[in-house]
Amino acid sequence: MRAPSLKSLRFAAVLGLMFGALSLGEARAANPLELNFWLSGPRYDGAVADCDKALPTIATQFWEKESAFWNSSLKITGFSAVRETAFRPWQSDNIPRRYCTGEAMLTDGKVRKVHFSIIEDGGFAGYGNGVEWCVVGLDRDWAYNPACRAAKP
Repeated sequence: MRAPSLKSLRFAAVLGLMFGALSLGEARAANPLELNFWLSGPRYDGAVADCDKALPTIATQFWEKESAFWNSSLKITGFSAVRETAFRPWQSDNIPRRYCTGEAMLTDGKVRKVHFSIIEDGGFAGYGNGVEWCVVGLDRDWAYNPACRAAKP
């Protein structure tokens, strides 16, 4: 393989400087040919399930997390005093969420607060409602600490 000649190196340097100088102009918006016509953005209609619909999902996911990651036999045996705390608490163009709270009865005999949200199109691969939840006192990985405050609106 031969080394590049001095002439070709100069040509490459001049070409690089030209393209660099051209890119220093002001930024402009995309023209109609550069726009993506097929991805016009999400369209949310606020169809979020009621608080009671998420309870079986929370109980199942809680048991899975406790048994798989924390080697615990804790399970949620029931819920009480479940109520909505907020619906779309921020601007209307954000992803619709319904925030709820309630009490969970555990197999250790303790009643603990549970805070959760149901998210429109928040399920696997954006299909169906997603659920994010936190049981106060059992947030072992501190994802929503302190006292599950990050799970509230």
